[in-house]
Amino acid sequence: MLREDELAAGDRGLVEVARAGSEAEAELIQGLLSARGVPSVALRRPRVDAPGFLIAGPRDILVPSVRASDAHDALLKSEPGSCLPATHASDPTRRVLAGLLVAVAVVALIACLGADLFG
Repeated sequence: MLREDELAAGDRGLVEVARAGSEAEAELIQGLLSARGVPSVALRRPRVDAPGFLIAGPRDILVPSVRASDAHDALLKSEPGSCLPATHASDPTRRVLAGLLVAVAVVALIACLGADLFG
């Protein structure tokens, strides 16, 4: 995240390096930039504000103009899924857990339908 003292030493101009569809996406992009040492700030897009939905709505990701090329490099070099934990779908424990969850969901569905029909 961008701090005032980081701007004091260099150019105060900010440039847009990315756009995010929501606050969560903006935080993800900022995390990628921060991991590469690039400070950033996310601002709501002008004229797209939705006061009832505080986390909804697009955001602009801005960095100091002197770090724009670093930011572009950081975003281009980030691999899809690089911020996700390394897990394997073939893990037997995960398969058993997924099977149990599906079974519980089916039983709950049958119970709800039975209650509607016979209740």
